[in-house]
Amino acid sequence: MDDHAGDNAAATGALGMWHCTALVMGNMIGSGVFLLPSALAAYGGISIVGWLVTASGAWVLALLFASLARSHSGAGGPYAFTRDGVGRFPAFLVAWGYWISLITGNAAIAVAMISYASTFFASLSTLPWLGAAVAMAGVCVLTWVNVRGVRQAGRVQIVTVVLKVLPLLGIGLFGVLHLDPAHFVPFNLSDSSNAGAVLATASLTLWAFMGLESATIPANDVKTPEKTIPRATLLGVALATLIYVLCTVGVFGLIDPRTLAASNAPFADAARELWGEGAGYVVAGGAVISCFGALNGWILNTGRVPHAAACDGLLPAPLARLGQRQTPVFALVLSAVVTCVLIALNSARGLVGLFQFAILLSTLAVLVPYLFSALARIRLTLRAETSVGRARALWISALSLVFSLAAIVGTGWTTIAYGLVLFVIGVPVYLWLVGRQKAT
Repeated sequence: MDDHAGDNAAATGALGMWHCTALVMGNMIGSGVFLLPSALAAYGGISIVGWLVTASGAWVLALLFASLARSHSGAGGPYAFTRDGVGRFPAFLVAWGYWISLITGNAAIAVAMISYASTFFASLSTLPWLGAAVAMAGVCVLTWVNVRGVRQAGRVQIVTVVLKVLPLLGIGLFGVLHLDPAHFVPFNLSDSSNAGAVLATASLTLWAFMGLESATIPANDVKTPEKTIPRATLLGVALATLIYVLCTVGVFGLIDPRTLAASNAPFADAARELWGEGAGYVVAGGAVISCFGALNGWILNTGRVPHAAACDGLLPAPLARLGQRQTPVFALVLSAVVTCVLIALNSARGLVGLFQFAILLSTLAVLVPYLFSALARIRLTLRAETSVGRARALWISALSLVFSLAAIVGTGWTTIAYGLVLFVIGVPVYLWLVGRQKAT
């Protein structure tokens, strides 16, 4: 099969600038941001520095993907970049790990969505089978939306991003206006040194930036992708960073750090502090919408990544099939079925560890594609005939490489061991596919 068969599909131009920006922001701003202030409270105001450190690394990665999107045509994002810059086997590892991470991560997001929804319907938490059924229904509905076409998925993403961002911005802005400076003294509440506290908080905030590459994945469906994707990636990361920092400062300014550290719903507590008891329900609704929007964006990726790899013969051929609306129906439906199976298994309460594993694995499985994308940019730059912009591209790639390596080490050796197991399991699949191609 043609090595670049996935790039030969005609671009539909269904996604514009705001669709792509919403995809980046929607995939980044998920359920985690609603809990992060509590995790950061133990460190105090210095956690803002941690946010800025992580944001700096994320900005370098955004510049990397913007650069790759300008010079590279075709869908698949990090998978396609790795394939063209580093080779087929590393590209397979990226597609394999990324796809499995998406499927398991979507199960965790769906369950988190139902957890927040139980604020309104207590039976969702008291009847595990009902919660699981509603979570699976959410996965199926959003899979149907994505099967109907990428434009429909893009519209859903814009609406959910607006609805999830409004309560976050409201709390952040009002929190800053009612800020109590005493909540930031001392600046470092932890027993660690300032450098240690910054590194610890940077590790905690890292997950909030996963998904910044999202606009590069459905490139064939983007209008003028060489311009739209870079702009949307940079704008999405910049806006998400602004929201993250503003919200953290706002919540810190409203709630004493020791009280905040013990909070299970920091934004709901902040909303009650500002507007009364009923405001907590508004924030819970925002959290449900946030999960719904993130789930929509990540489901889109569960179709596009395996489709691009299957078109190149690096995943089974059925995953390359497109439906009448030019969407990867088989890949989307298969991913949804596996996600629903994982949710059903979780309803038995015996596999909670499966979802803890999924969250850890998702972080690593996204960082590995970042690492390979940086290596790909270096090789593609060195191969290029022109030297225009070469120094800048190499600097951005080198910084991205260093940040990705540091972040991978920061996930911990246990997570790295899990990741190695995942990738090793994929090797026989790759060898089988290559053997079949040689036989034909």
